[in-house]
Amino acid sequence: MTETLNQTAADHEIARNGIAAVWGAVGVAGICVFAIWRLTPYAVQAVELPLSAWQWLALLGNIVFMAWSEGYRGFQQKFAPRAAARVLYLYRTPMPLWSRLLSPFFCFGYFRATRRTRLFAWVGTTGIVLLVLLVYQLDQPWRGIIDAGVVVGLTWGVVSLAFNYGRIIATGEYPASPEVPD
Repeated sequence: MTETLNQTAADHEIARNGIAAVWGAVGVAGICVFAIWRLTPYAVQAVELPLSAWQWLALLGNIVFMAWSEGYRGFQQKFAPRAAARVLYLYRTPMPLWSRLLSPFFCFGYFRATRRTRLFAWVGTTGIVLLVLLVYQLDQPWRGIIDAGVVVGLTWGVVSLAFNYGRIIATGEYPASPEVPD
């Protein structure tokens, strides 16, 4: 009887952790997809304008730069593997209810993370908010030129997140350190 109760409790814990892990993974990807959805019309609007040769060059240069810096270096090499590792950690580790409810923020690294990861999350978010406020002030086509690069970088990031999430599902192994303090 006690063994059955212990197994039932363990099954409920796994279910709660599974829901939190899915919420964390979907929440992180969802924030990125929402940003892509919001910025794409500005990028399309800019490309539909009669751009000068310099503006086309700026657009192309920004897209290439953001694909490399935000998409490849930021997401593919650093953030996506760590976020996926934190999703797997969340799934495997009993967490308090508040952590499970805030699991997208846990996966971003805002709390229960190494100092470096927390600092990166908070400073990075502050920097992004400030850049968004600055870019918002720009007129077209410059706003769209910048947003086009961001859309490309974020799209690369979402694909990278999906790949890393698939990898943890398939292998059950951390693709990177979840950077959770001991």
